[in-house]
Amino acid sequence: MGVDRERRLLDTIIELVGGATGPRDLAGRLQLLVDESAALFDVQAAGLMLFGSDDRLHIAASVGHHSGLLELLQLEVGDGPCLEATRTGTVVSIPDVLDAESRWPHFSRAAADAGYRAVHSIPLRLRATVIGSLNLFGESTGAFNEDDLVAARALADIAAISVVQQRTIDDAVTTQAQLQAALESRTVIEQAKGWLANRNGVDPATAFSLLRDHARRNRLPATEVALAVLAGRTVLGQPTEPTEPPDPTDPPDPTDPKDPRTRRRG
Repeated sequence: MGVDRERRLLDTIIELVGGATGPRDLAGRLQLLVDESAALFDVQAAGLMLFGSDDRLHIAASVGHHSGLLELLQLEVGDGPCLEATRTGTVVSIPDVLDAESRWPHFSRAAADAGYRAVHSIPLRLRATVIGSLNLFGESTGAFNEDDLVAARALADIAAISVVQQRTIDDAVTTQAQLQAALESRTVIEQAKGWLANRNGVDPATAFSLLRDHARRNRLPATEVALAVLAGRTVLGQPTEPTEPPDPTDPPDPTDPKDPRTRRRG
């Protein structure tokens, strides 16, 4: 590997590592990985496949004509070096795709038809866990030399760390957001329960039953019902006292014994 390529490799590693510990832009880092891999290892296309939450492989980034098509073909027919690398956790290098036709007939023919003759697949591993593969497509036959193999594995390992770290951050953020939402919902429900208990002259358990039963009957979230109660859009139960004090400018109602302005004469 020449000096210029070594410098480019180091710059790529620095960007990948810096991105993994800096601002969130996983898609950008993965695209950087395939772009630089195609340039560093003198191949005409590169693609990255990652396992999703459904435990299936998905294309995460690609560069070069037909690379995405070939990876999709592998996903559809279930064969090819890219899938083999994720299954075994080892590098799968095919110096000439025509020589692999008996092993992967669909893939070999499609690769040759697209103009690719060599394919090298490097697994993305974090210790014993494989999360995807970096796949390099060349238009000429030839083996992957040892220096290139070491460099490609280093990039794949860094990418794996970046992906796993981002997923951990996303999971933590999601968990925290869910916890905060649950706490806020509970606060709203408690406020509505207290308001109903005071308004209807019942205990908090009865007030909560009013709120919960209304939510179930109408198939609404309890938090939504609580917000509607607090906003005055939904009335539950019967008040034991007027919901608002009487307007002092209104004349007293002699028929209402609870109107403080009504004075009885005896």
